[in-house]
Amino acid sequence: MKKLVAAVVIIFTYSACKFNTGQTALPIYGNRTPVTKTVDGKNVTDTAYQTIPGFKTVNQYGDSITNKNLDGNIYVADFFFTTCPSICPVMHRNMLNVYDAFKAEKDVKIISYSIDPKHDSVAILKKYADKLGVTGNTWWLLQGKKEDIYKLSESYLVTKPQEDAKQLFIHDGYFILVDKQKRIRGTYDGTQPGQVNNLIADIKTLKAEPDQITGK
Repeated sequence: MKKLVAAVVIIFTYSACKFNTGQTALPIYGNRTPVTKTVDGKNVTDTAYQTIPGFKTVNQYGDSITNKNLDGNIYVADFFFTTCPSICPVMHRNMLNVYDAFKAEKDVKIISYSIDPKHDSVAILKKYADKLGVTGNTWWLLQGKKEDIYKLSESYLVTKPQEDAKQLFIHDGYFILVDKQKRIRGTYDGTQPGQVNNLIADIKTLKAEPDQITGK
């Protein structure tokens, strides 16, 4: 399986900074654009960061899920398919640790986008969730239009899924941490328990950032 493209060219981060508690803020990944606006009669330059765009999907319960359903939430995203014979089972066994750590918290979610929506129906996704022991609305398994999901993957800074000659799906095994402003704050190899432990620690750090507490 392909690994995350080393985004030396397309990813820009700002230096980690301290907030009032003395903790270090997580970096913001992706493109950034200077934006000039007028405040009190003066021109002020701010920074607009890359964010995850809108999407329309259905979850394992048959509920319509869009980007709006994630407003006010920190979330972790990944891409998978239920018949994956290699990295997906490992990824989602590791993701259960994230699920168990935050399933009691209302402002943290997990979303897993299927890259094989033709096979991964709502019923299949529900069966997959049941096998994992996932209940409630902390972790959504999502199905959408294939072309939309593939395009959306690029916004998460992972390699766009592909199909090989045998119609097997090729995709990255990364977990992507997204903040309440829908900015990418970290990427982690979902097949590596150590990196998943780092993800759990980073979610706790992110939750303590002032703009995540206020949601603004």
